[in-house]
Amino acid sequence: MFRFPKFDPSKLDPSAFGIPKFDPHAFEAAAARKAAGAGGRAARMQAAMARFRRAQEAAVAQWTEARRGMADRPESAGRDSAGQNSAKHDGPTLDMEAPRTAGGAWTAPDQTGGSKPGAGPDLSAMMRALREQMPKTAPAGRGPAVAVPPGARFEERVFTGGAGSRRYKVYIPSGYAGQALPLVVMLHGCTQNPDDFAAGTQMNALAEEQTFLVAYPEQPQSANMQRCWNWYAAGDQVRDGGEPELIAGIARAVLAEFSADPTRVYAAGLSAGGAAAAILAATYPDLFAAVGVHSGLACGAARDMPGAFAAMKGQGAAAGRNRRPVPTIVIHGDGDRTVHPVNGDQVAAQAAPASGLTETVTRDKSPGGMAYTRTVRNDASGTPVLEQWVLHGAGHAWSGGSPQGSYTDPRGPDASRAMLRFFLQHRAGTGTVA
Repeated sequence: MFRFPKFDPSKLDPSAFGIPKFDPHAFEAAAARKAAGAGGRAARMQAAMARFRRAQEAAVAQWTEARRGMADRPESAGRDSAGQNSAKHDGPTLDMEAPRTAGGAWTAPDQTGGSKPGAGPDLSAMMRALREQMPKTAPAGRGPAVAVPPGARFEERVFTGGAGSRRYKVYIPSGYAGQALPLVVMLHGCTQNPDDFAAGTQMNALAEEQTFLVAYPEQPQSANMQRCWNWYAAGDQVRDGGEPELIAGIARAVLAEFSADPTRVYAAGLSAGGAAAAILAATYPDLFAAVGVHSGLACGAARDMPGAFAAMKGQGAAAGRNRRPVPTIVIHGDGDRTVHPVNGDQVAAQAAPASGLTETVTRDKSPGGMAYTRTVRNDASGTPVLEQWVLHGAGHAWSGGSPQGSYTDPRGPDASRAMLRFFLQHRAGTGTVA
């Protein structure tokens, strides 16, 4: 039997096998270098996050200061029809002014209704850059929560037709039991969505109170980055094409689903949505019995982006009278710095029948203290076919709306209730009071 010498690992020379000899001091130095490297990366990460936080805080501060500046900027004091100074409006505006070139930034209007490139921060570019720096997160909610009473429903649908598809929401009041109800189509303004618009206008609450259906078409960012209805595009001012076809298709889909009354279909909108409602009156007078245009523009006021920029300043193309007038209610603030008040007059002129109207003018003040002038024009039978409200001192916001939604002015008269009252006096194709 062979005898092997006892193995002593301490006498093993690793270099004989190509392995460097262990040096505890070198090992400690390498570990220290590794730790220092990790610490450096952590330090760089912390520095980057600190820079991001500073940029974020600066952007928010700049945004806040710009908003405060717009709110505090003195407005030209308007006068009501009685010659009294109108109240000032310092609330937020809805539509930023259109860019002068494709891909350009949307800018906030100045005190004269124009924009001053270079005079202030480019809020659009600033916020876009900030969004690009921020980590990707789940998309924000659709808007403020909209209360739905027991037995009522507020549901989402998708309409698809020859011009494309659009999502929409429909409010079904608790009193619905299959009867042929009126339908009001509500068209939101730029940056808004159905939930936000429903919360601000409180039209669902009126629908619950007076039992009618409400549909809220939604304009996606894929169609317009600001979610505006493209009222200034020639292809979206025609029948059987573009956005008018989509909105009319949504109205017909709701009529069919809920067996609603086809003679009592109405459309109302704010700003870009108001302009879209005016387009519906011009393109689908057989479908819509009456329309409401709040702070909007006449159909054909612009045919492209430069024209939109001019129209919003009150320099748009003269709109011709509709060949088949649709009863219209117009509401516009004379302190509107986003869509010039002259546009309200142009909407009214476009909607007015050629002749034979009698006129009644009243002046009053809302419970919130806002003065207004209301002009009602009746046809020969005494039917009110055109109603125009000029809100003295009001800016670009839904009058009498709820602060639960964006771009509302609770001080003003209740635009939702005024529109509904006007709507329910009319049926399509009859020309008489309902």
